Amino acid sequence: MPIEIKMPALSPTMEEGTLAKWLVKAGDTVKSGDIMAEIETDKATMEFEAVDEGVIIAIAVPEGSEGVKVGTVIATLAGEDEDASAVPVAETAKPAPTPKPAQAEPVEARTPTVAQSASTSSARAEVGKDGRIIASPLAKRIAEQKGIDLKAVKGSGPNGRIVKADVDGAQPGAAPVAAAAPSAAPAVTPDFGIPYEAEKLNNIRKVIARRLTEAKQTIPHIYLTVDVRLDALLKLRGELNQALEADGVKLSVNDLLIKALAKALIRVPKCNVSFAGDELRKYARADISVAVAAPSGLITPIIVDAATKGVAQISTEMKALADKAKAGKLQPHEYQGGTASLSNLGMFGIKQFDAVINPPQAMIMAVGAGEARPYVVDGALSVASVMSATGSFDHRAIDGADGAQLMQAFKDLIESPLGLVA
Repeated sequence: MPIEIKMPALSPTMEEGTLAKWLVKAGDTVKSGDIMAEIETDKATMEFEAVDEGVIIAIAVPEGSEGVKVGTVIATLAGEDEDASAVPVAETAKPAPTPKPAQAEPVEARTPTVAQSASTSSARAEVGKDGRIIASPLAKRIAEQKGIDLKAVKGSGPNGRIVKADVDGAQPGAAPVAAAAPSAAPAVTPDFGIPYEAEKLNNIRKVIARRLTEAKQTIPHIYLTVDVRLDALLKLRGELNQALEADGVKLSVNDLLIKALAKALIRVPKCNVSFAGDELRKYARADISVAVAAPSGLITPIIVDAATKGVAQISTEMKALADKAKAGKLQPHEYQGGTASLSNLGMFGIKQFDAVINPPQAMIMAVGAGEARPYVVDGALSVASVMSATGSFDHRAIDGADGAQLMQAFKDLIESPLGLVA
């Protein structure tokens, strides 16, 4: 019996994704563990591995298809107990040409089917409650190109839905049917005559936009800033790098800041929490999400239990995670979770900024560049390397006084950094 390969849920929040690229084609033999496709989820572009063994007999969803719902059949496999040579191999689905903006249709779930016998019956097509003809987006595009009136095509898909196979065998005879207009037209942003290039948002950017909007609308942020003297930390970093040079480890300031934030959260456990409706979750360990700029958008790989790890281990893990993030190869467990976040824009010369909380976490630490500033040391004015750090706190879960204690603990650990390696 043929095996249906369905769009997987590659993250707990994934409802649909983009089938970015097929790495197999109809007729190929696959075995468990083979990479079949690259799928763009709401978090990253990830590789999709085969679970079963057999021969691909149909690719139902072409690469480049967006909005493919989780659970949708994307390909069909002849099982290893079947005679694949006796099963007709369908041609690999090809991406449909991009319609002109004026003819754009609303995004619908792509419901693929294995090639079926075309129907040219003159019976009327199934019509939905809103008066629209029930047809797949691909079928609509083909009908428009071939001049086929979908009203005269009988659908062979689920609930009478018109699919690609139905219009492939239909004969032209009527003017193309315009794509159904969406029930509510999206808001149009005026361009005021300024030349521009429109770039379609990928799934990751859409999720970033949605989550940050929700965070600012639903989380009451409170911001607390401290100036931190870096001289002792920079001195310790230099000494540690000399000692670790033979091991191929080179600590960054950010590695030490990750450790400092984690230890500060353990010292001030009232800030290592999250707000969850009618309960407050108090975490037993500090997992630090670290903001990394990837080509597809911001992502936050996690250093798990950072307070108990040595700085060399944090540095090694962080480098590996950052490389995977930039290559779009992070696995869900590597970026989902975290009890607090760290965002560092110091390398861009940013002096100070307020970061948006990454829900469901209740705090994020934003750090700027270290710079030479006038600073009072032992009662005398001198010049010191100083960094501004701003904590953003969810005021539903963390009181201002508790947030202030965390900022003080963070400052103390950086200014007396031997506690980071004790």
